[in-house]
Amino acid sequence: MMKKIIALILVVAPLFLAAQQNNEQLWEKANAYFTTEEYQQALSAYESIAASGEESAKLYFNLGNAYYKTGDINNAILSYERAKILAPHDEDIEFNLRIVNQYVVTKIEELPQPFFLRWRTSVVNKYPTDTWASISIGAFVLFLLLLGLFLFSRSVSIKRISFWIGIIAILFSGFTFSLAAQQKNKINNRNNAIVFCPRVTVKSSPTETGTDLFLMYEGLKIEITDSLSSWKEIKLADGNKGWCPDSCIVKI
Repeated sequence: MMKKIIALILVVAPLFLAAQQNNEQLWEKANAYFTTEEYQQALSAYESIAASGEESAKLYFNLGNAYYKTGDINNAILSYERAKILAPHDEDIEFNLRIVNQYVVTKIEELPQPFFLRWRTSVVNKYPTDTWASISIGAFVLFLLLLGLFLFSRSVSIKRISFWIGIIAILFSGFTFSLAAQQKNKINNRNNAIVFCPRVTVKSSPTETGTDLFLMYEGLKIEITDSLSSWKEIKLADGNKGWCPDSCIVKI
């Protein structure tokens, strides 16, 4: 069994390293093409990297820039939104997203959120998943050190201080771990999408004979709340809901 595992590693490892090296070369070529304003060539190179399964905020950001330069606004919005999921704190992504959203015909007035929900979202988006996880691990290690100090110290004052700081450390570790989990959940369960059809009539039910509710236009970001056959129930930021064909939207 061990020999089979080693043989598998010897086969897979060179392929993985070759793919990484190829992506690095493509990345350099894509950036060079973008610098010389050869945007279509840059776009092809970035797409090749994405097609290999690699995913990063930097890749999606550059992909969005290339799409924008070639006039593909829908894919530019999609790429920036994907970058934002991976790096919600990045100001450059947010700025470029505001620029491309100016081309979206459908203008939505978002429903106001309670203060605590806005606060929670801003805290969660402060750092990406890996950063929150690192902070959580650091706080837990601090707790273990303080626990050892509490157990082995002979000083009553040191025991008291290490006990209370340890309590704070373990609570903070749990809190930041929950933030990391929320960020991870956003990445794994993406329930938002971008409208790609030029014009979509949203129905009251998942059939062509359903009542027409309202119109959506390409580039709009929507939330997917349910699915039935080839239809998706969607919700807009202003609270309006309805059904549209899944062929007209692309998941972020």
